[in-house]
Parts: sequence; C-alpha cells; structure tokens
Amino acid sequence: MGKDGESIPDDEWERFLRDAEAGTKDAPEEPSARARMVARRLREESGRPEPWRSHQPARRQGGKGWYVVGLLFAGALLVVALDPGRVAGWFGGGDGESAPLAVESKRPDQPPPTELAAHRPTVRQPFRGSPAAQWADGTAGIGLPEARATGWMSKGQVTQALEKSRDFLAASSLDPGVLRGKRPSKAIALINPHQQDVQDYLATALRAPSREDDPLLLFSRFKEAKVRLVGDVVKTRGRITYREGKRGAVEVTTDVTYVYPSVRAAAGSDEVARTIVRREVVMSWDDPAKIVIESGTFSLVSYKVDTTNGGCDTFDGYLTPEFIAERDASRPGDGPEVDPYDRSTSMDTRMREAGDAECGAATRS
Repeated sequence: MGKDGESIPDDEWERFLRDAEAGTKDAPEEPSARARMVARRLREESGRPEPWRSHQPARRQGGKGWYVVGLLFAGALLVVALDPGRVAGWFGGGDGESAPLAVESKRPDQPPPTELAAHRPTVRQPFRGSPAAQWADGTAGIGLPEARATGWMSKGQVTQALEKSRDFLAASSLDPGVLRGKRPSKAIALINPHQQDVQDYLATALRAPSREDDPLLLFSRFKEAKVRLVGDVVKTRGRITYREGKRGAVEVTTDVTYVYPSVRAAAGSDEVARTIVRREVVMSWDDPAKIVIESGTFSLVSYKVDTTNGGCDTFDGYLTPEFIAERDASRPGDGPEVDPYDRSTSMDTRMREAGDAECGAATRS
C-alpha cells in the first residue's frame, strides 16, 4: 500500500525486490509502507496507533504472506508490553475484561496493577479501568475452602455451613432487591434469633439508621430515588476461611470486596460512579447442645466494613456515591490514602491505619 492507501505499482515492486536482493543502498522502504497499512487498520479499531509507530519492523525475508504475519505478531508483542489492556480489547475483552482471575485462595502479597486506571467507566463497560474488570461476578468471586470435620461438625456439616455463609453474603450484599433498598429478610433469617443484642441492632439500624446503628456494616443498599445500579453484575473478590472456635463451634470468616457501578437516577444519566465495599464478617456456627440457637442459623462474632465512594459522614442507611459535579475538593479526608482494590492488607490492619478518621482518600475507584 502507498501513503494514500493505493497499491504499489508492479514496476516499483519489482524494482524493490531487485534492489533489495542486490543490497542497493537506496532501495525503497516497503516495510514501512506495510507498517502504515497495519497502523491505519489499528487506528480504526483502537484509536491509538502510537505503539505501532514506535516499532521498527524487520526487513522482509521470505514470501509476502509470511512477512505480513510476522509484522502483526511482532507488533502485538510490542503493544502488550506498552498497553496490555488494549490488546485484550482486540481479542474480545473490551476494557481488559478478559477471562476472570482465578478465585482468591490466600491473601495476595501486593495490590493489583494500576495500568488501566486512566480509562473511565461507561454504561456499557462499567468496570472499565478497574481491577474488577477481571474479577468474577457475584458469588463466583468468593472462594470456598475444602471442608473437613471441625469442632462439633462433620465434613458434610462444615460443607453446609460454608455454603450457608456464602448464602448470607449473597443475601446481604448481592441480592437485587436489597441493593435497591428493600429489607434484607433472607439474610436476617440466617442470623441466630436468640442473639438479642444483634437483633436489637438490626431492628434499630433498619428503622432509624445512625452512626451507632448503621445497616451498611452488614448490608449493601442504595436509594432508588437517587441512583440506580448499572446492569445486573456486581464484581467480587474474596474468600472464606474457617477454624474451630469457642465451645467447639465452627467459626467462619468472610473477607470480600464488592464493586457496585451506578449512575444518577435521573433519566438519561450516563456518568458511572463505582462504590467499593470491603466487608469482613465473622460467623459462629454453634453447637446447639451448648448454645441456644435455631438450626441453620449462625451467631455474629464481628463485622467490619471499609467503603469507597459510599458517602462520607452520611448515616441514612444507604450507600451514597458521589459523581464528579458533586465532589467537594475543599473537603479533604481526615484519614490516610487507601487503595480500595488492595486486598494484601488485612481488615484489622486497615482499621488500625484509619484510626478514628471517618473519611480518607481513595487512590482509585
């Protein structure tokens, strides 16, 4: 192809082959013309040909078909090095949403990479520019350990306890009705009704939420009058572990990060804001011979939450994401900077670092 996309004349092509074979100094640079052809096509597909322009293709050393394939392959390697997310998009991954990562089986030793952070989310690609683009959907992103007989439970009973623990996470943080602000009845039904202090907290938090009685410690809820979730996918990453607890109970710890994309409720709104919630909930599946408890329920041991863009100093019982026009640059957070996607730090450490601060600054969303 020539500079304007026209075919190279046969006489010029023959002269190129003849001069190249003879090693003539001024042989025409046909390889660069081929590079322009590939760059033009990639510009139409991806909007960013710069990595290709920085690549100097090797000289043609065989048949024309081999050369074109070789150029595409070499160029792809270069672009992977410069912008791996864009290459994933060429092959069906959109914004880096290629195959999901393997389920988390242990605490990672570092935060996820930040290469794609500059890409803004859209209604069609709400997880664009986020590590969550490669996380699994819903409960598929919550890893379950292998069951073994523990405490008062057999292996089969532990399996059921782990599955019901995950059911609680689904009912409290993934259920579409609960996300729209409805009462989390299925989740509450899994909590020991004889644990009076917890039942009092639940009743007060859902009736008259406050700083002291905040339902968001356990549940994810958005006010439909203000925002609506984008699509029906919540990205998750986390795991469930267990050990023998007090009085032979099976103590289950869940540590999961949820990513919720939303837009304003007003018709036609298309600015996507992400709310990121990391919760650690510890449940005790108690021996009914030792603890007053209903079959199929657990006792709450502890619960912690760390929220990004869910509302700072807001305690109305709903997650309240802010959009660009609503952000107040004059109101800096009083806590440390936090990467909400970093799961290499335990929740205990995260809480200690935050101290008494109510609001911090997230390094990305």
